[in-house]
Amino acid sequence: MNAVLPIRELLTQHGLALTPAEAKIAQVLLGDYPVAGLGTATALARRAGVSDPSVIRMVTKLGFDGFAGFQKRLLEEVEAGLRSPLMMMEAKRPVRATGGRSVEETYIRSAAAAVESAGAMTLPQTYGRAVQLIMEAKGRVLLLGGRFSRHIAGMLAGYLGQFRAGVIEVPALSAESFDLLLDAGPRDAVVVFDHRRYQTDVIRFAEQAAERGAQIVLFTDVWRSPAAEHAKVVIVGPMEAESPYDTLAPAVAQMEALVARIVAEYPDGGGTRMEELERIRSRNVATVDGTKAPTKRAIKKKR
Repeated sequence: MNAVLPIRELLTQHGLALTPAEAKIAQVLLGDYPVAGLGTATALARRAGVSDPSVIRMVTKLGFDGFAGFQKRLLEEVEAGLRSPLMMMEAKRPVRATGGRSVEETYIRSAAAAVESAGAMTLPQTYGRAVQLIMEAKGRVLLLGGRFSRHIAGMLAGYLGQFRAGVIEVPALSAESFDLLLDAGPRDAVVVFDHRRYQTDVIRFAEQAAERGAQIVLFTDVWRSPAAEHAKVVIVGPMEAESPYDTLAPAVAQMEALVARIVAEYPDGGGTRMEELERIRSRNVATVDGTKAPTKRAIKKKR
């Protein structure tokens, strides 16, 4: 069990029966994660106001042989969350064709496995809460992300613009981007994508938006961006694949799952809006949909 889930997930998993003393320890760990677990067992016990044996019993209940094993895992999580592409290049061998499979098939199978794993990492009610915050926000919905994940934010912005007004895709963050916080408030929702290595500007934007009362929905990885501290909803997904690079396929799938939930729960919400959007697109021949685009000669004749 503990070979798969991060310690934070172990502490919050369903069915975990903790005694009152163990619950206090879990609360301290989650409240100052992961720092609270990086000291001695005695220091953790003192912070929680419990005995040393209570700490040992709790980590044993989580599946570890003792506090040393628990702390080793915690340190591995910290290191994993901070890995750069260069570090992962050094830690992982290049993907090779194995078992008669090509490099491409090997990688795609691993990415597909990560997507399947993502399906079990987030409860349906979490998606429901995220949809509610986004679709029922009375103000704006701002979407932003990191160096690569901001492109997923842009995809989601494209979808949301078909269902509601006030959707703003925040481009690569700059000093001017933070001016958007001027009008941020409790009526707004901010959707954030932040995966390892977490970007300080993305975290700062989420933090300051939350300070102004905006509701934060965060997509992140199993090591959880520090922005999670400010989020009302956190959707977590795996990133490991048969490559030195992380895969964002699970994040894309989770984003699209969110859109599917919107369509299911608000079937008529975007009806009129989408019809009007299609009229605008049709008038400007925006897509190839069976309508022949006007030729240059036809345009000249109209003039």
